[in-house]
Amino acid sequence: MFRVVIPARYASTRLPGKALRELAGKPMVQWVYERARASGAHEVLIATDDDLIVRAAHSFGAPAQMTARGHASGTDRIAEVASARGWATQEIIVNVQGDEPLIPAGLIAQVAAVLEGSAGVDIATLATPIDSVAELMEPSIVKVVTDVSGRALYFSRAPIPWNRDSAAGFLGSQKDFSGARRHIGIYAYRVGALLKLSRLPAGELEAREKLEQLRALEHGMSIQVAAACARPGPDVNTLADLERVSALMGLRT
Repeated sequence: MFRVVIPARYASTRLPGKALRELAGKPMVQWVYERARASGAHEVLIATDDDLIVRAAHSFGAPAQMTARGHASGTDRIAEVASARGWATQEIIVNVQGDEPLIPAGLIAQVAAVLEGSAGVDIATLATPIDSVAELMEPSIVKVVTDVSGRALYFSRAPIPWNRDSAAGFLGSQKDFSGARRHIGIYAYRVGALLKLSRLPAGELEAREKLEQLRALEHGMSIQVAAACARPGPDVNTLADLERVSALMGLRT
């Protein structure tokens, strides 16, 4: 059994009000909610910082909870919900971002199952193969490397793992992307681990890479990484992203 919490902040820097931007006659967060409901989750809840999103959620039958405006991340927003509702420390929560209208329901169920089947693990997440050298070199695409048991060793915007032998001229000459994996930003947490993570200070690696998951690794928490059962659709951070997703749906914004 698992819950899904969808953090949906109104004041997005690059696309203000993006959770309520319309796709096919529905606000984007409704598409995310419906995908989460299709995952088999015991409960799906929207956590937000704005009454506009609360009212929108209620209009399509979704429960929503107001949280503090000052949270630095969706993780902190979800932790506030878990704490306020008194969820047990071993319960599993999946963090599905409110800007993922094309997230496959199967990925949500999968990441919860990975955590449930991984005794002693704090967090679970997913990855998919890198398809090209261009993807390997792209800083906006987060890469992950693991040990032989699938535990995360590191996440980076840099091209990892790096094949020295296929790049005699270093960066511009790299031809090999085999074995590289793209991190998919969906997480399952045990409630106790989530609350612990939300209380930890940001570390040096997190500050450099701007990747919150490095905070967990820097403080010795374990992250299990599984091969995603499906490829996720693109998320929405800009107006161009919104138009791209609309086109993929065969619609016009």
